[in-house]
Formats: sequence, C-alpha cells, structure tokens
Amino acid sequence: MSLPPPGATRRAKIAIFRVTRPVKAGSFSEAAMLAVQDSKSASPIRLEALDAPFHIGAVALRVHDLAKLTAFYRDAIGLALIHQEPGLATLGVDGEVLVRLEEGAERPTSPAGLFHLAILLPSRGALANWVGHAANARIKLEGASDHLVSEALYLSDPEGNGIEIYRDRPRADWPRRDGAIKMATERLDLQALLNEAQAGPYAGMPSGTRMGHIHLRVGDTAEAEAFYAGKLGFDLMVRYPGASFLSSGGYHHHIAGNIWNSRGAGARGEGEAGLGFFELVARDAGDFETMRQRILAAGGSEDAKGPSIADPWGNRLVLRR
Repeated sequence: MSLPPPGATRRAKIAIFRVTRPVKAGSFSEAAMLAVQDSKSASPIRLEALDAPFHIGAVALRVHDLAKLTAFYRDAIGLALIHQEPGLATLGVDGEVLVRLEEGAERPTSPAGLFHLAILLPSRGALANWVGHAANARIKLEGASDHLVSEALYLSDPEGNGIEIYRDRPRADWPRRDGAIKMATERLDLQALLNEAQAGPYAGMPSGTRMGHIHLRVGDTAEAEAFYAGKLGFDLMVRYPGASFLSSGGYHHHIAGNIWNSRGAGARGEGEAGLGFFELVARDAGDFETMRQRILAAGGSEDAKGPSIADPWGNRLVLRR
C-alpha cells in the first residue's frame, strides 16, 4: 500500500537489513493452493485479494541484468524459479507465475511506471518467517508499516523496482469510517514480528502466496480514477493525499496510483526499464467477457496474449482468465 504522511514525497528509509550473500531457497509445492493452513491455528486462510471478480496476476519487469534479478527474486525474495530461457525468467509459488523478468530494458524516460508490486503472504506467521529470513540474509528494508487492513514491508530490487511484502488482516477486522474502509500508515513493530519467526533455514515463500496488488506512479490521480474506475469499472475505495486506491469485489485495493514523485508525468517510452505489463485475472468466463468488452470499448486491443490496454501513462494491463 505505502501511504506516506501528508507532504511526504517518498517512503521513509529504514535500512535495517542488507543482502550481502545469496540465501538458498528451499523446495516449493507444485500444487496450486489458494486456501492454506496457518501453522499456529491450522485453520484455512482465505486470501482476501483473490475473493473478487478480478485480481492481479503476474507482474512483468523489463530488466538490464537478468541473471542478477533472477537470483534476487529467488534467493532474497524467496520465489521459486519456474521457467528460464535466454532473455526470460519466470518466478512464483505453486507453479503460479508472480514475477516475469524480461531482458533488454532501455533507460526510463518518464517518472511514471511501477511504484511497487505487492506480494501477498497467507498469514502473519509467513510474514514473520520472511522477516527472519531478511534479518539472516541482511536484506535492506526501506519501510515497515501497519496499514490497519494489512501489515507490510517495503524494499527495492537491485534495479530500483519497488516491492511490498504483506499480509492481510481478515476482512471482518478492517476498520471503517462512515461505511468506507479506513487505512493509515502506523509503525509496525518489527521486533515483535521477528519474535514470531520459526527457527531454521528459510524454505521460500509458502504455498498460497500470490500477487496481492500493484501500485503505480501516474501523472494525475483524477485521470487515473477516470481510467480505472470510469472506463474499466474498478471501485474507488480510498483517496489519500496524492494517491487513489481502487479495487474489485470490496478488497482494500488491487490497483493504486500516486503522484508523489510523478505529478504531471507523460507517457512512458517503448521498452523502458521497469514495468512491462501486469496481468488482471478474471474469476470466471462471464467476468472475463465483461472486462474484455470494457477494454475494447476504452480503446484497447486483443492479440494472442489476450485483451490489453495501457493507461494514460503507458502502464499496460493484460487480461487473462
């Protein structure tokens, strides 16, 4: 999510861990699993982000150093390498691609683009285990926040792409004000979280981990709302100074856009480093067709990858079933 205090232009830097050596990730389950077991309660955990007509799938990044970025998302972040070929690597969990790395990036020409991709863990215990891994691996964090609806950690990959790693509180526990979801940025007690981490080597991100949301840098929040809500049908959930949060199915947000460092930004150039595209996944055939029609009506196109459209800043969305 990443909500800075009013007037801030970026997240506060909290450099508490730094990567100094690769950490070998353990094995990952190949069985797709969206409801998982919490190690403490042994009760099924539903990923709130996926309980919606549409949710975020894989995020594709154009990168300069494919080998370095692949190692980072595997060893530091804890994703499993799913597929690799010259110029391309895909990583994820349960065989589900969450991050797609494509070589051949060009220098960015616009401040618009990716603010962060947000990887959603299935429980607080899983977040605690990742913090323990980060401490052991000396991973540099840039922020740690309690957003009332979620608890989140922030960092960047070696090429500056922002990453959020978070867990949701149950939807029933989300605070509300005048019927609307209330979100904030409060201090997250990292030591308390670290105290909950399990001992032993980190086995990688657990089964059930998925992409929770995507946060974009845009040139104007009103224009972003007109595109994502007005044209594509997402619901506006929260406005924050300089940022808008939109969702499908009542989630706190699947897509966010901010102008904290990109006010007035123009369209991104072809082949820019950073965000290549992100997937929007439809829950069923009916939802797919509904969004397909919205995309085409808004000026999008359709090819072998599926229906797709770019927002006013060149951030591209690709629809899949």
